[in-house]
Amino acid sequence: MTSHAPSERRAPSAVDEAASAHAPGGCDASAEPTDGVLVMGILNTTPDSFSDGGTFLATDDAVAHGRMMIAEGAAIIDVGGESTRPGAQAVSTAEELARVIDVVEALSETTMVSIDTRSETVARAAVAAGAGIINDVGAGLGHVAADLGVGWIAMHSPAPPTVMAEHCGYEDVVAEVTEALAGAAAEAARMGAPKVWIDPGIGFGKDLGGNLDLLAHLDHLVATGWPVALGTSRKSSLGVLSGRADRRATPPVAGSATLRLDGDNPVVGGRSTGDLVVANPPADDRLEASLATAVWAACAGIDLLRVHDVAATMAALTAAGVPPRSSAASGVSTTGGAPASQPIPKER
Repeated sequence: MTSHAPSERRAPSAVDEAASAHAPGGCDASAEPTDGVLVMGILNTTPDSFSDGGTFLATDDAVAHGRMMIAEGAAIIDVGGESTRPGAQAVSTAEELARVIDVVEALSETTMVSIDTRSETVARAAVAAGAGIINDVGAGLGHVAADLGVGWIAMHSPAPPTVMAEHCGYEDVVAEVTEALAGAAAEAARMGAPKVWIDPGIGFGKDLGGNLDLLAHLDHLVATGWPVALGTSRKSSLGVLSGRADRRATPPVAGSATLRLDGDNPVVGGRSTGDLVVANPPADDRLEASLATAVWAACAGIDLLRVHDVAATMAALTAAGVPPRSSAASGVSTTGGAPASQPIPKER
């Protein structure tokens, strides 16, 4: 065994301890194999999204990027016209519609499109333009999905983006999120929504420990019987962990503040107790952690992954033995329209 000189050793930091306390133990080789996962490509037509804000504001640029992700293997393209990063300000309905409708209409000619919105007006207009899924931050539009006969992704967020970072307190984040989502999903299905997914909302009103708890216990969500959707791609919590793993850190200054995380919003708080201050990599430099969590989630049995880096995710899933599947394999049309209906899971 190779020994390390004392100078190479260091005390665990707060980030190390958080990761080890909540980390899953790896994929269970004895578990039932999954049928693969749907890969949803993220397409933000916003100036202020945390990762790619401003890149695809022009309709032609957005459509071209969407088509590239389809060519790379995305089964669904998720179009969003309002940033929901922590602290983001709401935009007018008219502005959101102007950003998304032409893009939805163009892409839905050849693939399934979801609309990422909190607005009932935008959701209805996007479905009229060809969207077949409502990706609902806040899980409040289940009745709209039922009324329109389209799929619905119920994502957990305890508060609007402007204040979600103030709502990270849970007695048991896994139990509370699971209960809330299962209830919302059952209600939407009873109203007639033909396909429902539940999404724990990584980075939405959860701190670093809460995010890691949810990732470590995805099996609790899967066990509800509802298909689980997940978006960890390029999230700031992964940036903190990646930065520590890359040793992108600086020694603490005496009396300095340490970094903590509210959802996707790194903030400074508390006093230093000797931990290293993590330098969070930029959003486009979090690929490794994004792929690792995607593979872990697929092994845990989730149904849908929402990602920025489609080609890399497809390759990672295939290498891990959980190959992505086409949209048609889940009852989702490849040319837009409503998903096939699903049975309501029995209450557990």
